[in-house]
Amino acid sequence: MRQLTAFTRKEFTEIRRSKKGLVVFVIFVIFGIMSPAMAKLTPWLYETLAESLKEQGISIGNVTVTALTSWEQYYKNMFMEFLVLAVVFGGILTSEYQKGTLINILTKGLNRWKVIAAKCIALFISWTVCYWLCFGITCAYTAYFWDNGALRHILLSAAGSYLFGIWLIAVIMLFSTLFNSVTTVLLATGVLYMVLGFLSMIPAAADYLPLKMTSGLDLLTGKAAVQDYAASAVVTAAFTVIAVAVSVRVFNRKRL
Repeated sequence: MRQLTAFTRKEFTEIRRSKKGLVVFVIFVIFGIMSPAMAKLTPWLYETLAESLKEQGISIGNVTVTALTSWEQYYKNMFMEFLVLAVVFGGILTSEYQKGTLINILTKGLNRWKVIAAKCIALFISWTVCYWLCFGITCAYTAYFWDNGALRHILLSAAGSYLFGIWLIAVIMLFSTLFNSVTTVLLATGVLYMVLGFLSMIPAAADYLPLKMTSGLDLLTGKAAVQDYAASAVVTAAFTVIAVAVSVRVFNRKRL
């Protein structure tokens, strides 16, 4: 455990020194503020555009903004949060290959599985802090400007996207053990995301895919029930565990 703890501290130090943690932190804070801010500014934006659109024969009626408007913007921004997570941390393992920094550590007796475990722990914690901070900011400002009381399962709907982010980290780690280039890792992750998007168009498969977890807005508005996400949650959690386990197995056999 001492080796794992020490290497995990090393990962957090690297995230801090490289400013990656700060970049993700700031971006997620901006996203958290942006959702209620855009909702609050929507009537003003429509009013500003009303005159120019009226000249083109387009009429804009009264725009009603509620707490749901803010949360709709929040879930629209979710893809960008996943993208930031992948781009910033996609090279967490491949950069070690290029620098050759793992060779000295491993030759001194560090078990290979602890490398994967430490990096997963660092990413999971970083994602947890930044994601729930973003959610908390949006929730607080939305409650301040409007009322969240009319919406259902606010916390559970956000938990789905959080679980998808954990799954995404596991996928990045798996591809990082298979490929030596961060570009290839990101490309493979993007291809997998698109494949899931195509498969989600099949009604029989959609409820079992990890991508289902990102549709928290349906749960928030009552269009979907909590049990509708059970199969996807189980599959996503199982795939996450399997991806991490396969990452350890592949990395144990990988030439550095």
